[in-house]
Amino acid sequence: MRPSPKVVAALVTLPLALAACGGGGTSNTPAAPSSIAGASADHRSVKAGGTLNIALNADPDVLDPSISTTLVGREVFANMCEKLYDIDASSTLVPQLAAALPEPADGGKEVTIKLREGVKFNDGTAFDAEAVKKSLDRHRTWEKSARQADLAAVSKVEVVDPTTVKLTLTQPFTPLTAQLADRAGMIMSPKALDAEGDNFGASPVCVGPFKFASRTSGSQITLEKSADYYDAAKVKLDKLVYKIIVDPNVRAANLKSGDVQVADQLATNTVAGVQADPNLTVVSGGGLGYYGFQINIGNAKGSTEKPGPIDTPLGKSPQLREAFELSLDRDAINKAVYNGLHQVDCYPVPVDSPYRPKDLTCPKRDLAKAKQLVQASGVATPIPVTLATPNDAVNQRLAQVIQSMAKEAGFNVSVQTAEFVSVLEQGKAGKFDVLLSGWSGRVDPDGNLTNLVTTQGSNNYAGMSDPGIDDPIKQAAAETDVAKRAELYGSAMKKAAELRGVVYLYHNLYYLGMHKTVAGVQYFKDGLPRFVTAGFAA
Repeated sequence: MRPSPKVVAALVTLPLALAACGGGGTSNTPAAPSSIAGASADHRSVKAGGTLNIALNADPDVLDPSISTTLVGREVFANMCEKLYDIDASSTLVPQLAAALPEPADGGKEVTIKLREGVKFNDGTAFDAEAVKKSLDRHRTWEKSARQADLAAVSKVEVVDPTTVKLTLTQPFTPLTAQLADRAGMIMSPKALDAEGDNFGASPVCVGPFKFASRTSGSQITLEKSADYYDAAKVKLDKLVYKIIVDPNVRAANLKSGDVQVADQLATNTVAGVQADPNLTVVSGGGLGYYGFQINIGNAKGSTEKPGPIDTPLGKSPQLREAFELSLDRDAINKAVYNGLHQVDCYPVPVDSPYRPKDLTCPKRDLAKAKQLVQASGVATPIPVTLATPNDAVNQRLAQVIQSMAKEAGFNVSVQTAEFVSVLEQGKAGKFDVLLSGWSGRVDPDGNLTNLVTTQGSNNYAGMSDPGIDDPIKQAAAETDVAKRAELYGSAMKKAAELRGVVYLYHNLYYLGMHKTVAGVQYFKDGLPRFVTAGFAA
């Protein structure tokens, strides 16, 4: 999965959050304390000028939309590299660099996109259909591109006229607009691409309210207000400075001291302390992604290779995988590890998604049944399980809670820690038994399923392979009716839940800490703080 570097994804991959379910339905655990509102509740006017210092919880990877895979990278891109489409506060897909939603033809195999006029890149180069074609072709054909899977359905991009592009698809693909509302839809300056080539990420140039100014690896990234932005009058801040502060306690402390005015992804154990400070406020976002663990059931030679048998107790036995899940209490995990601040669940699509059937239910912890399944398996107890986890404190705490709960059912869980990137490499290579991982989430459910649970998907670390998963997901991507798509996704998710290659624990909710002097921040369900209208309160 494209986990997010600490909770997740995710691309992804990614950060923690938890999920728990009650029997007969999803838990009623609150998504966030009632005292935490969304950023859209702040309607104060802001004054022009100033530098906003923002603490990031990790150092982004290369700032090249074609090859970036981190959630924190997406946070920086959100203010520097606009896309053909975006989401709004209600998670509705809306035009950004496009002038309108795509116009399908030929049964969905052709898509025409009209573009905004009078737009310039941050180096003054004109934004037009030729530039869009150049970026989309790079995303989908460059051998180093991580966007190839996102645009796999696109076989050709054509320039119709300076403000129109036409995409030819191998098959109808309804999630295309959502893909173009993420990195696959980011358009790069053709002048910069020609000059920098593969090194574009060292000095990226896009269309955006802010332009790239400098980067000190592991320390900070600076963006400056762009004079070429088509809506520059809306932008009030002079500069954004992203400071890399990995330790969550230090991140919260720097917010309290005023060294930064915004802190992303507050650890759940620091939220209350930030709320208690009269000079600070906390807003919530996220919820599209998820966190949990993958069980290797078929990843014998690598996630993109043909699945093969796995010689571990959990890898060989669906009954033991069921027992392992039933030994866990998602609500208790959420409270113990995250102060109850995440959305417990056992499926990858959010509970409030229109693409999620209402009949999907989650099991309560059932220790008696778990023990019964263990005994019936005939495997000598305690059954050995190795759990690989990133080595940050929150992931280790989650691993320890899982270890303790599973022990009661007859499992001997050994926790194996490593750097986040190393854990992902283990996942891709199939060199694991059970592995904590997550995904930062996408607004269209296809982005939470395809490539994550389908056969030979690059982020399908579990090695799941079943027509009952693959076929409905493929059919749903070609379907336009929401109810039919929900039915198909529901069928695939139920089958995946039976296989238990992935056991979902929760949907990640993100908490953004801010000084009360900061206003105009947009913070949606994708968890990406947008500062285009932000500034210091007038």
